[in-house]
Amino acid sequence: MSASHVTIRVERVTHRYDALPVLEGIDLVAPAGQVLVLVGPSGCGKSTLLGIIAGLIEPSSGQVTMEGPIAADCLNPLTPVFQEFALLPWRSVAGNVALPLEGRLPAADRRARVAEVLALTGLSEFATAWPRQLSGGMRQRVGIARALAVRPACLLMDEPLSALDAQTRTLLLDEFAALIGRAGTTTIYVTHNLNEAVRLGHQVAVFSRRPGRVRQVLQIEQPIAERHPDDPALIALERQLWEMIRDDAAAAARERVVG
Repeated sequence: MSASHVTIRVERVTHRYDALPVLEGIDLVAPAGQVLVLVGPSGCGKSTLLGIIAGLIEPSSGQVTMEGPIAADCLNPLTPVFQEFALLPWRSVAGNVALPLEGRLPAADRRARVAEVLALTGLSEFATAWPRQLSGGMRQRVGIARALAVRPACLLMDEPLSALDAQTRTLLLDEFAALIGRAGTTTIYVTHNLNEAVRLGHQVAVFSRRPGRVRQVLQIEQPIAERHPDDPALIALERQLWEMIRDDAAAAARERVVG
């Protein structure tokens, strides 16, 4: 798989929905090949920022730039992965993965690329299976494979594990950590789960309650492949993140109840 070495730069991004301020003066950098995780209380604008980076939402002010070379075989530089699996039930696993390649690559190249990402995501033996035959974790893995098939310069992941049960989520998190390391794709990852944040992120950006501002960006130097759930340093970092967002999370919950 060819690699695009791009850096995503967010500069002074502010956004409002009519009179409602959602984001205020966001400055962030997702370095090439690294994972930037966005955490914060509900309603702080994390998913809105991901939509702005993807080009789906125009910010009220500020800009997002992509710097660095994009590989010639990259078909979609900014590729989102959502919490919903969004698989077509009448297509096999291989057929779902091939969908974004159709009309863009010759048949032989499509088959080769599908085989490559199925192997990367551990799905080769399920190529002919139907979505209804797969568990939730497996279906989400198919969604990841489909995103990787276009060889993105940057993956934009919006709570991709949140629709799964706790046991499946824990198992898939281990696989995600390995997969992200192998793919080497610049990734911006939104989550409410602080354990996911410390397991997957090279950087963790902590947002305040709405309007979302970046309170702090924590760097995690330990290689992702060497991180483990019972690592005392990661457990301490997870507690630190919770201390930073706890009051804002409680205030945001009261706002939702009142409003």
